[in-house]
Amino acid sequence: MALDYPSTGQDLYGSRPDVFGDGARLPFVDGCLDGVLCLEVLEHVPEPEFVLKEIARVLKPGGRAWITMPFLYPLHDAPFDFQRFTEYGLRRSMRRAGLEVTSLRKSGHALRTAGLLACLAIAGAVYTRRGWLKWLLLPFAAIMVLLANVTAWLLSFVWPDWGHIAHGHELEVLKP
Repeated sequence: MALDYPSTGQDLYGSRPDVFGDGARLPFVDGCLDGVLCLEVLEHVPEPEFVLKEIARVLKPGGRAWITMPFLYPLHDAPFDFQRFTEYGLRRSMRRAGLEVTSLRKSGHALRTAGLLACLAIAGAVYTRRGWLKWLLLPFAAIMVLLANVTAWLLSFVWPDWGHIAHGHELEVLKP
């Protein structure tokens, strides 16, 4: 069963979930779900703790949730992009919601994450320009994005990763 928020899910993305609702007030009875999938949502809700408590509420004992959240990623879906959490902030929030973290891993090699940010900075700067300057910069931006992507990708195979830079986090949590 899929749930999405009406104003973004339907109006912005044209999604067709089974249920429209608010993650901070899930329209399900207590302890009715075996699993919850919450992908790239928590950064878009004003009070993510409410969403996590609702996930804990609707999960059956022994139920699991899989949650992802970006860490180093530009502002997106403005004005509904409110926060990023570190690994420690995520663990704290899960514990406060009554959920036990069974797995938490960072997504993205540090160099690939840096390459992604570089590419987004290059492309974003050109995308927001108007007129002749945009068209003048576009070929250079395309080459720079390609070089940054290929360089970061290749180096990530030989350069050690650094755990303090992550594109995002992927969690599996359990309701005890």
